[in-house]
Amino acid sequence: MRPDGEPGPEARPGHGAEPAGPAAPAPGEVPPTPPGDTGTWRRLSAPPVEPAAAQGSVSGRVTHLSDNISLRMRFTLIYGMLFFAAGSLLVLLNYVIVAGILDSLDFTVAGAYDLDPVIVEEAKNSFIESVLGQISRFSILALVIVGFLALALGYAVAGRALSPLHKITRTARRLSERSLHERIALSGPDDEIRELADTFDAMLERLDRAFDGQRRFVANASHELRTPLAINRTLLEVALADPEATPDLKTIGRTLLETNSRHERLIDGLLFLARSDRELDVRTLVDLGEVSSTVLSQLAARIEESGLTVRSDLRGAPVTGDPVLLERLVANLVENALRYNVADGEITVRSGINEGAPAVQVENSGPVIPAYEIEGLFEPFRRSAGDRVRSKNSAGLGLSIVRSVVRAHGGTVVAWPRAGGGLVVTVRFPTGHRRPEGDGAS
Repeated sequence: MRPDGEPGPEARPGHGAEPAGPAAPAPGEVPPTPPGDTGTWRRLSAPPVEPAAAQGSVSGRVTHLSDNISLRMRFTLIYGMLFFAAGSLLVLLNYVIVAGILDSLDFTVAGAYDLDPVIVEEAKNSFIESVLGQISRFSILALVIVGFLALALGYAVAGRALSPLHKITRTARRLSERSLHERIALSGPDDEIRELADTFDAMLERLDRAFDGQRRFVANASHELRTPLAINRTLLEVALADPEATPDLKTIGRTLLETNSRHERLIDGLLFLARSDRELDVRTLVDLGEVSSTVLSQLAARIEESGLTVRSDLRGAPVTGDPVLLERLVANLVENALRYNVADGEITVRSGINEGAPAVQVENSGPVIPAYEIEGLFEPFRRSAGDRVRSKNSAGLGLSIVRSVVRAHGGTVVAWPRAGGGLVVTVRFPTGHRRPEGDGAS
């Protein structure tokens, strides 16, 4: 099914155009899913139109023709222009020198006597012009031929000169959090490119130390922060289980236990967010359809308790990545749809191939969310309507973790306001995946 809501190759029969709802959605809003049409991907009711002033520019920067020319080709053109400029000057000097030499020679006409000097001078000038014309034509022809040869040679020389930069680029592309120990170690003369490579190596050294410190911090924080909270929870549970505890003590204990549970969720979310921002340690073939089905099964009790209507259309969507992170991603989307919903609301979960790429989409009813607040929902500790006080539902890290997991997998996440209230979140992953590491099959 295509993301514009029209049927694609994977659409079910009869799932053609989206039926019109009771009210047309406003521009920038996604129409809600009609009953029985769960297989249709939601899209914006009116695709955003770029302003005329932004056309021809990217990120506010005007594009020029030279921006599409590679550095090697620029060097080649510079070599060629310099050669043609020097060659043209040489042809001009050669013309002037030959003209001066021919003009200084004594000119006589063999076999002729007592000719008019004017006739002799005219014959001399005609001869000189003929010779200079032939020299100019052959010189220009030679300049053009040698100039094209110089362009080809300049292209080869430019590639040779830029080969150290290609080595730096290949190393930079190959590097990840697990291979920051590698260095370019460029050999050769102590020139500008060598200085660039050494600077890059020094930066890698600092990054390696920073990532190593982050890993140690996450490991230490996981122990130092969770252990006291676990002890507090145990003490509170023991105190609440005491039959001699007074009602006031039990009330305070339950309040403290709820606060302790929130702190545990907050710490778990922060640690998970720190891990999801890093390079993937595990890459296996995962089906988003199976992951979504598993998440819905795990949350079945909460869904039944909430009284919400859950519809799903789960189809195969293979993704190469970390199965734990992908499951957490889908779980956070569904939990977010459960938390921020309305009475007798609905949730629609769909997975499959969207525009040729594996994707998952979660749509939920809920309060009206302005379009300008959508981006802020993906920031840590941000909730809808700027609610940072209500801590009962979540720690405000759900969509932040979603974005971090998506970035770690090289995908994209887009959220749109839903007509009538709610949110539609679509996560797409790249189509090209590396072979799973560790074993031959997954």
